[in-house]
Amino acid sequence: MSPSCASSLLEHLKDTGREPDYYDLIVTGDLGALGSRILKDLTWEKGCDIAKNHVDCGEIIYNVIEDEFQGGSGAGCSATVFNSYLMDKLKRRELNKILFIATGALLSTVSSGQGESIPCISHAVAIENV
Repeated sequence: MSPSCASSLLEHLKDTGREPDYYDLIVTGDLGALGSRILKDLTWEKGCDIAKNHVDCGEIIYNVIEDEFQGGSGAGCSATVFNSYLMDKLKRRELNKILFIATGALLSTVSSGQGESIPCISHAVAIENV
């Protein structure tokens, strides 16, 4: 999912003419610890450093165990973190600009059983306090 997320993020920044530091947070959900590292590497290779303000919903919810690199369900983690933690910070104006990138894998038991790749998708939404 990290390549899909990187593509959505980089296209958003290009389309809007913004830099990553325009946002208080760039939030993904859910890449997990390993996927977050891959995302940072992919964007870094394209000249875009998100290390300062990137967080992942799975990493917020779960303790990161380095040798497992786990996260959780993208839909579950994204919804939980946004509707509790992030919404509270937006209401308190502790955060004012968030780029929220929900990620997901379009899993199929048939295609994965046949050795096919797993298509992934990312949706980027910019949220700002006015």
